[in-house]
Amino acid sequence: MRQSSFFSKTTKQHPEDELSKNAQLLIRGGFIAKSSAGVYSLLPLGLRVLNRINTVVREEMDAIHGQELFMPSLIHKSYWQASNRWDVDIVYRAGKENAKGEFEAEYGLGWTHEEVIASIAKKFIESYKDLPRSVYQIQTKFRREARPQAGLLRGREFLMKDLYSFHTSHEDLDRFYKEAMEAYTKIFNRLNLETIITEASGGAFTKEFTHEFQVPHTAGEDTIYCSPRWEYAKNKEVYDPSRENQDGVIEKRSIEVGNIFRLGTRFAESFNLFYTDQNGEKKPVVMGSYGIGPTRVMGTIAEIYNDERGLVWPESSAPFQVHLLLLPGSSDEIRAQAEACYTKLQKKKITVLYDDRDGVTAGEKFADADLIGIPYRVLISTKTAPDFEVKKRTEKEGKRMSMDAVFTILK
Repeated sequence: MRQSSFFSKTTKQHPEDELSKNAQLLIRGGFIAKSSAGVYSLLPLGLRVLNRINTVVREEMDAIHGQELFMPSLIHKSYWQASNRWDVDIVYRAGKENAKGEFEAEYGLGWTHEEVIASIAKKFIESYKDLPRSVYQIQTKFRREARPQAGLLRGREFLMKDLYSFHTSHEDLDRFYKEAMEAYTKIFNRLNLETIITEASGGAFTKEFTHEFQVPHTAGEDTIYCSPRWEYAKNKEVYDPSRENQDGVIEKRSIEVGNIFRLGTRFAESFNLFYTDQNGEKKPVVMGSYGIGPTRVMGTIAEIYNDERGLVWPESSAPFQVHLLLLPGSSDEIRAQAEACYTKLQKKKITVLYDDRDGVTAGEKFADADLIGIPYRVLISTKTAPDFEVKKRTEKEGKRMSMDAVFTILK
């Protein structure tokens, strides 16, 4: 991608009402644009990061036999009423008024999809032979946040990966629950996020204890209590000092990036989702629910991986692998070398952002490269030609090398 034609620009300032580091850096770097409190547009640079995160999530969900689908955001009132969540949990509603000023065909914007997926599953699950099954989607969710001041960490509109599993028994649910927990651990490890598996309440989903994946960080809005080596941890909402072993317990602020729930039969019973077992007896399907917020993950990575100059993306989530810089004052010959390097990188399937902009000083190009935070910076100039200078974003000094050596390193 040529930076001269990119649909985004870096800025020196961020909106005055943005208090979180992730939002400040992502806005200044041209990754996101703020629409309103808790609502952001992802620009091409930011969408590339999000797609990298989603690819990791999809690969690990597919590995545990999850099948991807896509459900509507506009969910009819009848679904929410069936689970008794219309009057309690629906915060964004849509519909039309009749002559009496009453709403007809009322809908709630989806903040979760247990109701919809249970209704769909009813069409396909009849026998024990149809179980177990698991499906997931990556889709926009809507929630009313009273204080949406944490950038992508706490939005009113955000992206969610939600997986739902269906089982013949609680024992089979427990088996898959452990698989999902292991898959989540792999996802966050691949995305360079160190998480603490934390016991929490079921909230509006279930009465059973659930598990959250918490990233320790001062920007988080959760408080957890954990052992020194994180063998166990509890969210503040379920932590009881009078019943816990206090030896060495540590209090931490943290960011919740994922959660898993044993739903049991609540939603199956609400939607008459039953299966026939080997003896011909009808039983309710046992369900589980598993969520990850890819946009929140993106914000978390930005919150953690940065320095005084800007973002420092890990290779697993970076928008590009290489930032190629052509410095001003370069001759036609040097420009030709830069163009050749750009073409060869693309042919070798190495993703590259090429700063070919004219009228921009060397200092501005260096500052933009640091702010955007791509893992490798490769530059050519009158000073380096015919060699290139290669520098990791995490290093202070670069190394001069030939074009062939550049490709060897980037492989």
